[in-house]
Amino acid sequence: MIVDTLDRAARYHVLGEKFVKAFDYLRQTDFTTIAKGKYDIDGTNIFAIVNEYDTIAEEGEQMEAHRKYIDVQYLAAGEERIGHDFLGDKNPSKAYSDTEDYMLFAEKPAFYTVLKQGQFAIFFPTDLHMPNLRVAGPVPVKKVVIKIAVD
Repeated sequence: MIVDTLDRAARYHVLGEKFVKAFDYLRQTDFTTIAKGKYDIDGTNIFAIVNEYDTIAEEGEQMEAHRKYIDVQYLAAGEERIGHDFLGDKNPSKAYSDTEDYMLFAEKPAFYTVLKQGQFAIFFPTDLHMPNLRVAGPVPVKKVVIKIAVD
């Protein structure tokens, strides 16, 4: 997992051309004018999902992991807490779905990070994550999740 601010994203260009394209999209897009939905960046290799919601309580939530895509989760507005942990030898509570590219894990996160507007987190397939959580109380959030295909 990586957590940083968009103004320092260039340091992660070493991760490859897909990350360069993803961060270029985040820097060049005015998310105040973009509606919720899915946006093509490079076909199935890179795409963005823009979402708006109120943060939620952790009770009843589970961590998730993906196999086909790396998540770059960028906060365009608001703030949220994200629980995370390492996949390691944990067993999923919901088996992996190839069509939906996720599996769930019932364990409580080992770590928490608060993301604020202008910050992003990168979750690789070995990173469990539980996003959308309240920091203090529910607040509105606009988040962009860039999905980068794992080769």
